[in-house]
Amino acid sequence: MNKKRGSQSLVFASPPIITSTANIVGPMEGKGLLQEHFDCIMPDNLNNLDSWEQCESYMMEWAIKTAVNKDNSTMDMIDCVLAGDLLNQLMSTHFAVKKINRPFLGLYGACSTMVESLLVGAIVLDGGFANKVAVAASSHHDAAERQYRFPSELGVQRPPSSQWTVTGSGAAILSLLGNGPRITAATIGKIVDYGIKDPNAMGSAMAPAASDTLLRHLQDTGRAPAYYDMIFTGDLGSVGKQLVIQLMKEQGLDISSNYQDCGCMIYREEQDTHAGASGCASSAIVFSGYIYRALMTSKLKKILLLGTGSLHSTTSYQQKESIPCIAHAVAVEV
Repeated sequence: MNKKRGSQSLVFASPPIITSTANIVGPMEGKGLLQEHFDCIMPDNLNNLDSWEQCESYMMEWAIKTAVNKDNSTMDMIDCVLAGDLLNQLMSTHFAVKKINRPFLGLYGACSTMVESLLVGAIVLDGGFANKVAVAASSHHDAAERQYRFPSELGVQRPPSSQWTVTGSGAAILSLLGNGPRITAATIGKIVDYGIKDPNAMGSAMAPAASDTLLRHLQDTGRAPAYYDMIFTGDLGSVGKQLVIQLMKEQGLDISSNYQDCGCMIYREEQDTHAGASGCASSAIVFSGYIYRALMTSKLKKILLLGTGSLHSTTSYQQKESIPCIAHAVAVEV
């Protein structure tokens, strides 16, 4: 069976089942709009650890182990862990997975990493190379700010277009057997760069990549936007969300009635995050919480999740390079 569809998409012959999820968040996320959809809310951003980076490793380790426990599995039943974060050389992930002691593939797609992990995990399972895998992604507001922008202690003024990096981690177990929604199709994104150089305007930078992958997915699969109950992007925030709607309208497609961005779903307006949420954990905690529970209760039956990633670094920014962006998509159906 030819599983390739069009130029960038895949349809799985043996759609992997998402048998469990788990998530953990910081106190700010715990006071937001989705507080009842989180498994654990930490009391602060250190959680009795010595650094924000250690806290991020703790969150990922906790999320993966909790997802395994919810699956009624043991860690030695996990054939491989696929995971990543935002920090240099995936250091938070490496320290987390070191303690889990399972075969590991580190993935970096910036804030698209959770969807990239789901996509690659589905390929591994559908290809017959594993029976059960764990996927995860994490981010930490203070650790990311220190690396990509300015240490929080400096109190640097944030422009209205900026977003708040989520402190949290989400994990999921993918299996060939069991009960749960299935990953039926996926679209691998390509780099899209419209020349934006401002790291405080990530929503604007990533929106073209999101619309490019969404359009390609619909063309490759022959589906209309209405095929899905909801289409979710990962962390475009309020600015990027409106740009995606506009860009799709220019292609003759109106997605405004069944489209939402995870970055617009996490924080309350009075929390003053400006344009919304960002970070690897943005899509990870929304998918592993709100979206997964809606699928398990059949409130949603068909969703498309697009992970969006701003692929700049401190070096590329200092060298005044533009921001390359990417978006990957997975279709999840009951």
